[in-house]
Amino acid sequence: MKKIINIIKIGILSCIFSFYVFMIPVYSFSPSSTNIYEGIDVSNWQGNINFAEVKSDGIQVVYIKASEGANYIDPFFEQNYQGAKENGLLIGVYHYLTATSVEEARVQANFFGSVISGKNLDCKLAMDFESFGNLNIDEINQISLVFLEQIQAITGKEPVVYSDTFNATNTFGSQVANYPLWVAQYGVSEPTENGKWDTWVGFQFTDEGVVAGIDGFVDRDKFTDGIFLSDNSQLPNIERPQVDNLELGTTRIVIQPGDTLSEIAIMYNTTVARLVELNSIANPNLIFAGETLLVPTSSKTQVSDNAIYIVKRGDTLTSIAQKFGVSINSIISINNISNPNLIFVGQRLKIPRNSIEITNDTSHLLYRVRRGDTLYAISRRYNTSIANIVRLNRIANPNLIFPGELLRI
Repeated sequence: MKKIINIIKIGILSCIFSFYVFMIPVYSFSPSSTNIYEGIDVSNWQGNINFAEVKSDGIQVVYIKASEGANYIDPFFEQNYQGAKENGLLIGVYHYLTATSVEEARVQANFFGSVISGKNLDCKLAMDFESFGNLNIDEINQISLVFLEQIQAITGKEPVVYSDTFNATNTFGSQVANYPLWVAQYGVSEPTENGKWDTWVGFQFTDEGVVAGIDGFVDRDKFTDGIFLSDNSQLPNIERPQVDNLELGTTRIVIQPGDTLSEIAIMYNTTVARLVELNSIANPNLIFAGETLLVPTSSKTQVSDNAIYIVKRGDTLTSIAQKFGVSINSIISINNISNPNLIFVGQRLKIPRNSIEITNDTSHLLYRVRRGDTLYAISRRYNTSIANIVRLNRIANPNLIFPGELLRI
């Protein structure tokens, strides 16, 4: 009898244990497969690349920037594609999305498709949507979904969403999360859970990678089997859409003395690349006062008084506020931060530029050089060019800057 009672007790305890185990929510955010491939993603920032050396350094997958906006093709796209293909690397491509409406999203998807028309790709087509201007969350998600659905419809190939951890957690919704995630988060061994995606197919873990065959830093990634296309046959031929820039919401401004494309881009919530493509500019570092410039504008685009800062490892809101001489509350307010103790490496924060303390200079922000900084890394961080920083600061040797030195950006 005791033996039977003990068996019953064990059974009851097992049931109770199982009940509580299943009641406890289990969250996991892991790679989608155990196979991990070393990768990089590149654009015109890397210049000429020796892909033979890249492959010999252990890189297996390369994502190449193809296009941006409605008619800008990365000038190194074809060269990078051919170099990677000739050296047997697995290839993916991405589009930098700048749409401010679902109509623009559809146009940009068609343009992206036409740029990669006829190519043989191994990896899913990546949407890089990270500069939102004054779009609200609903608009961001609607634009994302239209772009993703359209590019899949016209190419027959699956897309993937590239996003940093902050936007994966706070911006993109459950419908966008139906597509696989290539997540960016720097300074960590594995990305943080975001509550939307259960797994990742790509993990960009640094923007300061060093790889043979590439001068300067390059983004480094880890990819899983989930990044690959289920059908890597040749993409169909897609006709280049005809785009009337003025229909997409643009206006003309007069360039003022001292203006740079990077400053104008920040002012109009756009990118230097978008200004280059809109105006067919041959040399982004050479614009002239008095000339007119076509800039994107709409009911959702207003002149911005904010600078952009990308969160680095070890940063806190306190340290960032001190760096720029602004209040913590102003950063919290302008970025709609719900938890001031939770910011992510790689997260883009708006800094109220009209509050930044810059002595005798109201048109630029000041940056204090830190150990390990290069002009290349600083120019990427603030969406400007090395040439602009050199000119503004009268730098004689671009390879020689010192920790503690103040630079105008």
